[in-house]
Amino acid sequence: MAGFGFDSGSLKASGKSGDMYLVIQVVLTEKFIGTGSGISSLTNLQSAINEQAAKGYRLHTISTVSSGSKGFLSGDKIQATMVFEKVL
Repeated sequence: MAGFGFDSGSLKASGKSGDMYLVIQVVLTEKFIGTGSGISSLTNLQSAINEQAAKGYRLHTISTVSSGSKGFLSGDKIQATMVFEKVL
């Protein structure tokens, strides 16, 4: 079964410490051949959301878009854009 995993370095959010909103783009890569499952994708997204929640942000909006293929037998990519809002 195909699954998705994070591309390296895709969870870095930059901004100032007092910013009200953070925008994070996460690129998920489908593992067409090899190990992986859809559950690991959900676990990775959950970790990203919980990391921001620990910093005092809540998930405001999330959207996804297909961002192409890595080539024959390499799987597809899905790009998720998440907007986090500072909890006051």
